[in-house]
Amino acid sequence: MRTRFTAVASTVMALACAGMCALVLVGTRYAVHQYRLHQITLVHLRVAQLINRGHLPPVIADRAADGIQVVDGKGRIAAASPNLIGKPLMARFVPPDHLAHLARAVCSAPGFPGECVHVVVARHANDGQGDWLVYAAGRTPPWYVDPGLFALLAAGSMALVAVTGFGTHRMVSRTLVPVDRVRAELAEITASDLSRRVPLPPHRDEIRCLAETVNQTLDRLQEAAERQRRFAFDASHDLRSPITAMRAQVEDALAHPEDAEWLKIAEAVMASLDRVQAIVTDLLDIARLDAGGRVSRDHIDLAELVRTETGRRARGKGLVLDLQPGVVVGGDRLQLARLLTNLLDNGERHAASTITVALRREGEDAVMEVVDDGEGIRPEHRELVFQRFTRLAASRERDKHGTGLGLAIAREIAERHGGTLTIEDSPKGARFVLRVHTLHLMKNRTLT
Repeated sequence: MRTRFTAVASTVMALACAGMCALVLVGTRYAVHQYRLHQITLVHLRVAQLINRGHLPPVIADRAADGIQVVDGKGRIAAASPNLIGKPLMARFVPPDHLAHLARAVCSAPGFPGECVHVVVARHANDGQGDWLVYAAGRTPPWYVDPGLFALLAAGSMALVAVTGFGTHRMVSRTLVPVDRVRAELAEITASDLSRRVPLPPHRDEIRCLAETVNQTLDRLQEAAERQRRFAFDASHDLRSPITAMRAQVEDALAHPEDAEWLKIAEAVMASLDRVQAIVTDLLDIARLDAGGRVSRDHIDLAELVRTETGRRARGKGLVLDLQPGVVVGGDRLQLARLLTNLLDNGERHAASTITVALRREGEDAVMEVVDDGEGIRPEHRELVFQRFTRLAASRERDKHGTGLGLAIAREIAERHGGTLTIEDSPKGARFVLRVHTLHLMKNRTLT
């Protein structure tokens, strides 16, 4: 990046200097040319005075012109500058009658072999035999005007390009120092040590914003890694229990096969297998939710969804439905059905006799409540129960085969639909409240 920026800045400065130099040379050359024409005009005036006074010498020495020739009324060269003595006329054009003088560029004129000069011819006194003509020539200035000027412009341009390149390289290097520090720190951060953070530059600029974003990303990465470690530990722990139980039962039966009650052992092993299967199913659901992806946006009538899911199987507790019709949301039907089923299963484990499902619209939100009449959940435990593999003591006593993933899956589904799932106060039992935007808002909302 340093090299690229330096090269670009130097190239731009070189092009700018070349353009400025070209403008200076063109302007200077034009000014010099105009000055030479003015000087030649003055030569014409001086020669005209000599002609009028009759004091015209045969050799005219005037440094203001590079060549002078005077032609009398008979067309003879009456006088010339030293470098044109004995030379033919340098030009043969004459000014028209309505002009006092005429200027033209002439190349390879007598006295100027291989050169181009500007020749100015003017009419002067008439001696009765014709007009006198005075030819005065001035060399055309070269494109570089003057070697000293060209050298000065070239040296100045190279100096500007060098200063620009050095300044750009230094400025970019100083700007990238914080980036180098961030890169060096990131290179040393490994998966086993995600607690380190990149240094923040002192100035509040784009690079500091980059460093802050990197640190925020590292925070999320550390949190995800920690959650993954806890997840792996909890999953291993929950899977080990039924597997250990099955192994102990089978090993005991194999040690004393003649005394083993194989039917009871098979029933116990099947119960353990059911628990393993439930854990694996929930783990797959969690993995699919963690994988992300877009949520389908089907039109779902929540009242119809609740009636369908509650009617799929008989439950051991009474079920009361209080459903407001016409509450429609957009989302994935299977996922929302899984959310409802998990809440109903949780309510059935803890309810004393009745589970109530209420549905209503509150402003722009659809609100669904699943309430049981059990012992409830203490306020300090209301967020804890949504963590993966978390099971309170009361839950373990009531159902030893639970996975501790049902409520975590339900909250993940709610959040993926742009909603929330919380536990709110209730006169008795636990009150789970789902809030999700209704369909007319979901049309302008992208689900992730």
